Amino acid sequence: MSLSDRLLLARLRERDEEAFSHIVKLYGDRVFNLVFRFVGNRSEAEDIAQEVFVTVFKSIETFRAESKFSTWLLRIAANHAKNRIKYLSRRPGVGAAEADEEDIALNQQRSVPAHMVAPDAMMEAAELGTLLEAAIAKLDEDQRLLILLRDVEELAYEEICEITGLPEGTVKSRLHRARITLKALLEAHTR
Repeated sequence: MSLSDRLLLARLRERDEEAFSHIVKLYGDRVFNLVFRFVGNRSEAEDIAQEVFVTVFKSIETFRAESKFSTWLLRIAANHAKNRIKYLSRRPGVGAAEADEEDIALNQQRSVPAHMVAPDAMMEAAELGTLLEAAIAKLDEDQRLLILLRDVEELAYEEICEITGLPEGTVKSRLHRARITLKALLEAHTR
């Protein structure tokens, strides 16, 4: 961890609001994107992201710096998202992780690379992205989390193990099965 990161975290431990704002600015999009892709609903994801940062502010003393701060933060985000899905699944008439298609489309618009000029290429990329987001949303929550952490967030296996609490071999085998399921979902849609 760099000196500036350690100083920022020390200021956060002292309840410095400017440090907190800086942490939110640095990691806000990353936390929101992970949570949004996990729960599939923009308003739920916004609520969860806020809860994540409140939790970080309240429990920063528990961060022992044995891992990267971002790993600790994403673990909190993943746990909050899982808890919200469980909560929603117990409420009658509310789907646990029903992806709002409008939310998926809005997220994909942000994800389309700016360097693509041809409109047909942009449209094809957006459609593929929407299909992929919808297929990820259909995975069970454990598979979805692993796909998001490894293939979307591009985290190392070591970080994924810290976030999920699973051994590396288990992460790799479950990720392999999740990718097979994801491939089957995409193939079923293209038929």
